[in-house]
Amino acid sequence: MRPWFDDSEEKAVIAVLRSGRVNQGSKTEEFEKQIAEFVGRKYAVAVSSCTAALHLAVLCAGIGPGDEVLVPAFTWISTINAIEFNGAKPIFCDIDLHSYNLDVRDARKRLSARTKAIIPVHLFGLSADLSAVVDLSREKNLIVIEDAACALGSYFQNRHVGLFGRTACFSFHPRKSITTGEGGIILTDDPEDHEKFLQLRNIGSDRTGINPDFPVLGFNYRMTDLQAAIGIAQLKKLPDALEKRRQCAARYDVMIGNSPLRNFVETPFTSENCVHSYQSYVCRITVKGDPQALSARRNQWIKLLADEGIETRPGTHAPHLLSYYRKKYGYAADAYPNALQADRLSIALPIFPGLTEEEQQTVVSKLAELWGDTSKR
Repeated sequence: MRPWFDDSEEKAVIAVLRSGRVNQGSKTEEFEKQIAEFVGRKYAVAVSSCTAALHLAVLCAGIGPGDEVLVPAFTWISTINAIEFNGAKPIFCDIDLHSYNLDVRDARKRLSARTKAIIPVHLFGLSADLSAVVDLSREKNLIVIEDAACALGSYFQNRHVGLFGRTACFSFHPRKSITTGEGGIILTDDPEDHEKFLQLRNIGSDRTGINPDFPVLGFNYRMTDLQAAIGIAQLKKLPDALEKRRQCAARYDVMIGNSPLRNFVETPFTSENCVHSYQSYVCRITVKGDPQALSARRNQWIKLLADEGIETRPGTHAPHLLSYYRKKYGYAADAYPNALQADRLSIALPIFPGLTEEEQQTVVSKLAELWGDTSKR
């Protein structure tokens, strides 16, 4: 799970250092323009992280105390924190166990008079069912904010994800398809939202003259030109990076399908409606048994693989099981059974553009070896 760097990023950073302008400036604007053009939206605002992007997206949508927001019960915690930051209540919805994405049928059951928005997450690079999300949002007058943290290069019905909601947020963390070290971006077509995002990321400044005013309470969520320069260099490699990731995923599919693991794990799901970007390659243990006991075995395998120099991890979290949300809202562990299974039984295998076929075969062989060793089951 390594970023794909070469001398192009090094040269880009050196050029910014030599310019003497390392904070937010022309490189950030250039990066924003390129991302907006790639996805197909009018405006992009680069920020310090996707968490910051989600925070601002929820804030500028006018979501606050007394409001409820539908969100999947299996996602990185930043999705949920963005709702909590703004004083609204996250309403967890169970997921489809094959796609790991929000089950809109379950979301319908959790609607109330206070429901104001829905945040579909395109988890691991696979688009959520955006047709169902958009239909529900139109029927119930809900704001849609796409959490596309994992999904640069992902498509739904031949349209890039991020084009279906009021706003969309992408991440440039080192595990993503391109990286700026840390960083995120908000995309929108609304000029008023665009201006709000620019102001709020810059401590609330009105950006006028040598003595600017600060008419709103803002944040220091700026991206630096050092980061943006890396992002510009990374973006040039994105088509090749995406193709390499898809090739890695296809090889894993074949290798696992030809190994004993085929009887015990489910490989990542996709559909003819979607183009998967494979930010992560997440499998799920499908054998029958107590999820807690199986989870302990999975965790043991992750440790044993790490001892062999192979980095794996759980897919992501079920936030209702994590301390803050469990204590505040008192959710039962089995309140969202599919999310519980995904939390306990998923495992993300290494995937990045430089991963070799030999290395992939080692990963599959070691995992199959662990499965076959009854002392570690």
